[in-house]
Amino acid sequence: MNKTVNGIKINYEEKGTGNLIVLLHGWGSNIKLFSNLIELLSQKYHVVAMDMPGFGESQEPPSAWCVDDYADFVIDFLKDYNAGEVILLGHSFGGRVTIKLNSRKELPFRISKVILVDSAGIMPPKTNKKSWKTRKYKIGKAILSTKLAQKIAPDALENFRKKMGSADYAAASPLMRQVLVKTVNEDLEPLLPNIKCPALLVWGVNDTATPLSDGEKMEKLIPDAGLVKLENAGHYSFLEQQYTFNRVMCSFLKIGD
Repeated sequence: MNKTVNGIKINYEEKGTGNLIVLLHGWGSNIKLFSNLIELLSQKYHVVAMDMPGFGESQEPPSAWCVDDYADFVIDFLKDYNAGEVILLGHSFGGRVTIKLNSRKELPFRISKVILVDSAGIMPPKTNKKSWKTRKYKIGKAILSTKLAQKIAPDALENFRKKMGSADYAAASPLMRQVLVKTVNEDLEPLLPNIKCPALLVWGVNDTATPLSDGEKMEKLIPDAGLVKLENAGHYSFLEQQYTFNRVMCSFLKIGD
């Protein structure tokens, strides 16, 4: 399904009836990865999942958005539903947006439960190796941005960025690269105590993108949180251990009772 929100064409899915549960995907992902989860949750809930602006089949945002802009957009997207309360599930980048929404002083709905799956939001500690890489990138960028360098080798700066950046950075469009830089450099750790509702954290033990230590830190900082660790799973624990993940969802959301 498609609809236009704030001038942006959005691809989304919805299924089921009952209280509203909103699924927010990770960076570089889309709602197709949620297909099994949508089927499961729609047994009891009205499930809505969107390709957020710049991902999947949705249009890019009009400018380089930060996490707050995505939170604003989710609020605007949900206006048509007139929901009194909402359950939010965020995977990875979607977890960032979920954390931000819980920090808003005024919302048009009440957040009744939160599910964070391998969520982003904790800044990794800076190592000497990482600090050197950052410095090397800044030096290289400064050199290759000069008029002379641009004239001699017009593609050198873009190639350098791809080489030095992450896989997510290399795969993104120029605009979404700006979004990525804005979002990954924001530390959401101070906002975690603002999540006052019951929160379920689900983590792949082998997650290297957002390590298990992030989940453990979130569990300590969120007042009413419980952490479920999934063995033999990485950053996409909801797919890699689908059976166990689904059982955890059914327990937390009382599906099948």
